Amino acid sequence: MTKHVTHWIGGKPWDGEAGRHGDIYDPATGQVSGQVDFAAPAEVDAAVAAAKDALLHWRRISLAKRASVLFEFRNLVKANTKNLAQLITEEHGKVASDAAGEVARGLEVVEFACGIPHLLKGGFSENVSTGVDSYSIRQPVGVVAGITPFNFPAMVPMWMFPLAIACGNTFVLKPSEKDPSASLLLASLWAEAGLPDGVFNVVQGDKVAVDAILAHPDIKAVSFVGSTPIARYVFGSAGERCMAVSALVAVDPVGDDLVARISERVAGLRVGPGTDDRSEMGPLVTGPHRDKVASYLDSGVREGATLAVDGRVHPVIGGAQTGFWLGPSVLDHVTPAMSCYTDEIFGPVLSVLRARTYEAAVDLVNNSPYGNGVAIFTNDGGAARRFVSEAEIGMVGVNVPIPVPMAYYSFGGWKASLFGDTHVHGTEGVHFYTRGKAVTSRWLDPSHGGINLGFPVNT
Repeated sequence: MTKHVTHWIGGKPWDGEAGRHGDIYDPATGQVSGQVDFAAPAEVDAAVAAAKDALLHWRRISLAKRASVLFEFRNLVKANTKNLAQLITEEHGKVASDAAGEVARGLEVVEFACGIPHLLKGGFSENVSTGVDSYSIRQPVGVVAGITPFNFPAMVPMWMFPLAIACGNTFVLKPSEKDPSASLLLASLWAEAGLPDGVFNVVQGDKVAVDAILAHPDIKAVSFVGSTPIARYVFGSAGERCMAVSALVAVDPVGDDLVARISERVAGLRVGPGTDDRSEMGPLVTGPHRDKVASYLDSGVREGATLAVDGRVHPVIGGAQTGFWLGPSVLDHVTPAMSCYTDEIFGPVLSVLRARTYEAAVDLVNNSPYGNGVAIFTNDGGAARRFVSEAEIGMVGVNVPIPVPMAYYSFGGWKASLFGDTHVHGTEGVHFYTRGKAVTSRWLDPSHGGINLGFPVNT
């Protein structure tokens, strides 16, 4: 029996009949495991209408009550980590430990959002003019939406909706159609936590659903994580490129020895089904995606790179031959003009570039049009401090391979890795999902006995 995944609208699964569907695959076998309904504009309209109706009540709910719902949601997600991770492994293919780690990182943002009473505190200035006080407040934007990619089907949505909902907005999520089940489980956990119907909605689908979201006049803000070309399509002026530190710059004279050691380590990685405890790396999410990633190995060689490790011949433990397998691969002597460097591959291909000096390596990093994440590996503290200062990149790691910050800092890049000026989660996330308002107030002393309509003056 194959599973059926649909939308979540107005606090319950959608019970309509979809005009279009998509297949869901088990990447470890290559077999269809279910179907997902694809939203037409009418379903997007229904989700937005439910969110708009719920907004009237939710935005007036006290901060203490919102925080209590978030705390309960946090507890339910934590209790259901294994179930969420299983859905991710079944549809995305990543190994169980990585799937559980993804849920844990998403939970960090939920826990940060539980502090919303503190995060929304404004400022107050007494007696800015005679008898006049000024203060600032932040209010919800309204109905907001999130469009998220396949590579982190639980974590990336949880980068968005906890803060959006905590700030008093209502939310419409459009997850990837490749691994949609985690979004429905999250929706059901919100309902169990006591979130009012319509505050959180899910529409499944493809470009049709995305276009309907982007064109909808009642959606006031959209968050997006994914590739830069899609970000340009989605917004042109807002969005984020997903984290993918997949290029290595080796500074002479360490290059040859480093590639040899990496190749030896990669050869020992255990590739297999995510459900197998022995596996360190699972399959890719779909067959066409696997083929696209593998094509960079051929194009890299054609363009002059050396194929140091060919993941197409990597052994697979316990997996069906029909699975979407590609082992870890290494391309050496890559140059900045090659497509394996300029494109975001979303797959297990490491591109190694060579630099004669530290300065040349930094120039190579800074000359890239992208600037999401970078890491330096060194035992020299002075070199690390210099690199942190000189790298024109939004997130920098020092001896940390994936420099994604904790939830109370913001995630986001520079240059073509960010469209707009606001990053995900952290205090910038709070600002994205709220609008600032400054209030100037004068209350006359009771002894005055009337109303003063004159302009305030300092005395």
